[in-house]
Amino acid sequence: METTPTTPATATTPAAAFLILHGWQNHRPEGHWQYQLAAALTDRGAAVAYPQLPDPDTPDLGVWLSRLDAELKAQQDAATGERVVVAHSLSASLWLHAAARGGVRADRVLLVAPPSDAVLRGFPEVAAFAGGAPTAAQMAAAAGTTRLVAGDDDPYCPGGAAEVFGRPLGLDVDVVPGGAHLDMDAGYGSWQAVLDWCLDPQVRLTARTA
Repeated sequence: METTPTTPATATTPAAAFLILHGWQNHRPEGHWQYQLAAALTDRGAAVAYPQLPDPDTPDLGVWLSRLDAELKAQQDAATGERVVVAHSLSASLWLHAAARGGVRADRVLLVAPPSDAVLRGFPEVAAFAGGAPTAAQMAAAAGTTRLVAGDDDPYCPGGAAEVFGRPLGLDVDVVPGGAHLDMDAGYGSWQAVLDWCLDPQVRLTARTA
């Protein structure tokens, strides 16, 4: 379980509502940093949704988009403060599609290790998630601020997410040396920095330290 964050919670943190979205083949294992993040934020009094998205092994883009819309509506109803979305891997691709389509909005979004379109097209189960391709203006319309964090050696995004997504979309980017896909296989597990960012948007996303 996460320890007490090194940066103090802001005065509005308990009123914030967090939506945490998982990736492909993710059944929300307890060892994953997203599971631990949901628990840590709940312990701090925040409204947290960490849904199991339908058919995570064979996801349907349209179904996931509909579920995203429903979760964002519930988040809007729950929030008295800011609305924050944390999306990992395939759900980062989901957010790109939603931004390109329009009609979604959050105060802050964290996109973690989005896979490249070329990689997605190589897997029939998730090929439909390729080609989201929002513009920088569409990304700006979808969230007050969007942060991208990715490993510099992510096998699911050859060329680096900073170049593939960050630069063309005008995103604030944190690159984690040796972070790979920022998943359990890469040791993410516990990840203090992502909790710290949820509590304080000025925090930079760095590698796990324990």
